[in-house]
Parts: sequence; C-alpha cells; structure tokens
Amino acid sequence: MDEPLLNRKIIHIDMDAFFASVEQFDNPELRGKPIAVGGSENRGVVAAASYEARKFGVRSAISGLQAKRNCPELIFVPPRFERYKEISKKIQAIFKDYTELIEPLSLDEAYLDVTQNKKGNPSASLLAEEIRTRIFNEVGLTASAGISINKFVAKIASDYNKPNGQKTVNPDEVESFLEVLAIRKFYGVGKVTTEKMYQLGIFTGLDLKSKSLEFLEKHFGKSGAFYYNVVRGIHNSPVKSNRISKSVAAEHTFETNLSSEIFMLEKLQGIAASLERRLKKNNVSGKTVTLKIKYSDFTQQTRSKTLPYFIADKGLILETVQELLYQERMKDSVRLLGISMSNLNTETTEKKVVVAVQLKFKF
Repeated sequence: MDEPLLNRKIIHIDMDAFFASVEQFDNPELRGKPIAVGGSENRGVVAAASYEARKFGVRSAISGLQAKRNCPELIFVPPRFERYKEISKKIQAIFKDYTELIEPLSLDEAYLDVTQNKKGNPSASLLAEEIRTRIFNEVGLTASAGISINKFVAKIASDYNKPNGQKTVNPDEVESFLEVLAIRKFYGVGKVTTEKMYQLGIFTGLDLKSKSLEFLEKHFGKSGAFYYNVVRGIHNSPVKSNRISKSVAAEHTFETNLSSEIFMLEKLQGIAASLERRLKKNNVSGKTVTLKIKYSDFTQQTRSKTLPYFIADKGLILETVQELLYQERMKDSVRLLGISMSNLNTETTEKKVVVAVQLKFKF
C-alpha cells in the first residue's frame, strides 16, 4: 500500500437539508416553516424535508399523505432539480479551490481528499471550517462536515453536529469513537442488517469488534470482512475523482395505482425508453436487469436477471423486464415501477488490501 493511503486526511461535506434549504433560500416566505420537497398531501413521496418539518417526523421517502398526518401545517413544494444542480455546481467549484480529489456522492454531498491540498494547510479541520464558511458566504446555505482518516469515519462524523457543524475524529481516536457508536449509525448498516445484528447481540461498535472474522462471514457473507475491518478503522477506498456509477436506473411513481400487469407493461415501455437514453448518454451498457415494484402498502420487491451479454437497447431491456414481471402474480396494486441496469461495462476489479491505521499526524 502506498504511503499516502496510510496518512490520508478526508473531509465529508454534507449540505444541510439541501433541497428544502434551497427552496427556503429562494423564497423567504418559506423560511422557518415546515416544508417538504416533492409529494403532496394525497400522493407521491417526500424527496426532502426542512429541519422544521423533521421535528414532526417528516423525512424523505415517506408518503405525502403520512407527512401531512405527521405535520398538518406542512407546506409541499414541487422539486426544481435544475436549480439544485445549479447550486451544486457552485459548491463543487469551491471544493476545487482546495483539491482535485473530489468524489461527489450526490448533488449535496462529497468526499474531499485534502492530504495534499492547494492551500498547503496541514489541518483538515481548518480547511473544512473554511470550506463551510465559503459555502455560506457565497451560496447562502449551511453545510456540515466530518473529518477523519478514511471515508467511512468521515461520513459518520458529518452527521454528528448537524446542522451547520463539524466533527473531527483524529487518528488516535478512531477506534474508541467507533466502539461507543450505536450499530445503527454505522454507514452501510441498514435497517434489516441492524435487526439481524441486534438478534446476534451486536448493539455497539464494541460488540461488533468482539466478533471474529469467521463469525461475521458466517452470518453476513462477503459483508462480514467489511464489518470486521471498518470497526477497527480500516477502510482503504480512495477518494475517486471520476467516480463510476455501478448502476443506471429510471423509475416512476403513478398518480393512480396500477391494478394489472397489462397496465404495468404499458408504463414499463416508457421507463425502458428513459433508461435507454440514460445508458446511451453515459455511453454504458449492462448485463443485469432489475425490475423494482413498490406496492400501494409501500412494500417493495425487486426481481433481477443477468444476461450473458451487455445491453442498452430499450427493446432488449423490455423483453427481459417482461419476463421478470410475469415471474409471479401481483400481491397488491402498484404505485411505483423502476428498471435498473447494473453489472456495467465500466466496472473494474479492485484488489482488497488491509493495512494498519497510521496514528500520528496533524488533523
């Protein structure tokens, strides 16, 4: 392993309630009020919620109907993705004043490797503070930051002092920081995995650390090695400035639930066409086609098929999707359909390397 990977200084910048904050910034009448971007009180799904709305349990991915029940005073605002992209580009431009090693995760968050930075500043914490100040002064929005030796810890740390705050986990604090952390706060440990870990007596990082590699691989398969390493502060994934997507997807939520496969197939034709455009725009193709179905009760199902060849044509995509659609009967009416393509021709094989954590350098 190269020496720079042993001494990395990583910042994770995460904008605070980004979509909602943009709407409140552009429309002063919305400031201080509970708002939801996307959805409505009758249909749709919330894409983002302001902090005022989050106090009432309004969050992304819940239905507009549930959001309104939680917060009767909630104001729904239609999303303006072009505006969010415009703001995101301004934020990215600020990042580039500090480093070229920038890995965007979405419009509102990114990793920055500032080990060697354009300011010549050895303190990643001071750089993060300066970046956040510039975002506020030049864009008008607040951001939070996590600073540490790798992406995994930096990502967790950025949630600690939200909104408009930051947390640094120094090299010699990493393991103790992770040991007391609730397992549900580990990045990459979702709801289902959390429940499984609870059943195995794993509630904190220390509980996870007490389990052997063999135990974790037995119960979590390939993910076992990941959990074994990260709780020890080992996560060597570099910040990739040209991050390659592992999948391309298109989906649609319907105003009226679909009650038969015939209606679903009709809608899937349009979704397949959208997916084809995205694949061709990015000049990629894939082997694995996945059909996503979300029912009216919000339960979700996916069905996949891997082909022996790469495809990007909507006709071939739809042919595979039709086969997946009729694999089993509908269990309820359908509110959302999606198609994704993975196992792309852009993917490369990376060697797994485990190294010890370097503990002595200034943060």
